[in-house]
Amino acid sequence: MVGLKLGAHMSIAGGISNALDAAAAAHSNAVQVFMKSNRQWSGPRLDAEDMARWNAQMPACGVSYAVSHAAYLINLASPKDPLWEKSIAAYMDELRRAHAYGIRHVVLHPGAHTGSGVQAGLQRIADALNRIHAQLPDCVDVITLLELMAGQGSTLGYTFAHLAQIIANVEEKERMGICIDTCHALAAGYDFRTDEGYAAMMAEIEETVGLARVGCWHFNDSEYDHASRRDRHAHIGEGFVGVEGFRHILNDLRWDGVPMLLETPKSKDGDGKDVKNLQALVALVLDVRRLPEGLR
Repeated sequence: MVGLKLGAHMSIAGGISNALDAAAAAHSNAVQVFMKSNRQWSGPRLDAEDMARWNAQMPACGVSYAVSHAAYLINLASPKDPLWEKSIAAYMDELRRAHAYGIRHVVLHPGAHTGSGVQAGLQRIADALNRIHAQLPDCVDVITLLELMAGQGSTLGYTFAHLAQIIANVEEKERMGICIDTCHALAAGYDFRTDEGYAAMMAEIEETVGLARVGCWHFNDSEYDHASRRDRHAHIGEGFVGVEGFRHILNDLRWDGVPMLLETPKSKDGDGKDVKNLQALVALVLDVRRLPEGLR
C-alpha cells in the first residue's frame, strides 16, 4: 500500500534543512519549502553543508517527499520584456536550487497577463518555459508544477484548460505537471464539495491535463465562497471548503502517493496550527492504514 503523503509548508529559517525537522515534529511524511526568500529575486549562494544535512535528514526524519515553491515575484506571463527576462532568470535559479537539493517538483504560479490578454499571456508562459528548459538540460529531473489559481485580476491558470494549453505549447512536456490548490479551486469556480461536483472536477482534470500530471495538492480552506475569484486561505474546516471537500480527496485512492500539503495561515508564536490542521485531515480518512505512521 502506497498510502497518503501529508505535510505542510515549513519555514527555512536558519537553513533549508530545518524544514525537515519541523515536518518530523508534526509527524508528517511530506514537506514544502521555499529555496530562498519568497519575496526576493535572488538568494544566497548554495550552502554545501545544508545540502548535506538535507540529504541526511530526509530519511532520518521520515520525510519521503519534498517540493519547493517558486518566488511570488516571478511572472512568466508578463508582456513587459524587462520583467519577463528577470522572471526567466529567477525561475532558472529556482530550478537549479531544487536540482542541487534533489527536489523533484517546483510549484510555480503561472503568472498574470497584466493587460495583454489571456491567449497572449498563456503563450508567453510556454515560450518562457521552452527557453528555460533549453538552457537547463541538467535540470531535466526537476518538474514544474503549474498551480491552479483563484483567478484574481489578470492572473492566469484559474482553469485546468489554461494549464493544459500551457503544457501543450511546451516542447519538453515530461518536465511539466500541475498542483491543485483547494482554496484556489473553489474560488475559481470548481465546487468539489459534493459527490457530483467532485466527480465533475475529476472528469475535467482527466479531459484536460490528465490525472497523472497532478504532482501535488495544496490543502487550504477558503475565506471566500465558490466562484469568488478571491484567494484567501483559511484553516481546515474554518472556511467555505469545509471538511467535506477534503474528505472526497483524502479517500480517493487515485491520490495515494500524491502529496497533500497545507498552506494554511501561520502564526509567529508557533501555536501548533499545522498539527491541528493535519489532525483535522486525519480524522476524515476512512482507512487508517493509508495514513503516515506518525499520524495514525
